[in-house]
Amino acid sequence: MQESELKYFKEILEGRKEQILKNIKGVNDELNQLSTLELNDEGDYASVDNSSMVESAIVHQQEQELREINVVLGKIASGEYGICEMCEDPIGFQRLKVKPHAIYCIDCREIVEKSK
Repeated sequence: MQESELKYFKEILEGRKEQILKNIKGVNDELNQLSTLELNDEGDYASVDNSSMVESAIVHQQEQELREINVVLGKIASGEYGICEMCEDPIGFQRLKVKPHAIYCIDCREIVEKSK
């Protein structure tokens, strides 16, 4: 992969990482605010509980993406970015444009997802 392409993906990944960190902080702040609310009835409790579950699921998904981004940023630094971890073939440029934190090519991704 060319240096300009690596720089392009690094900038995208670092921007996404920054956005995720802001999102997680915002959700955690919101969850903290929900825990301080004065709840009057079971409907209030149910509403807060439902909001907390949704927010927690979002945070969990974004934390997973953040871990993947950190791994891929390490791969950029070591010169291993864009290589499939399973078959060691290059990951297609179009796939990386759609999911810059991909560690598997399309074929291997399907194998990994089916094995889960």
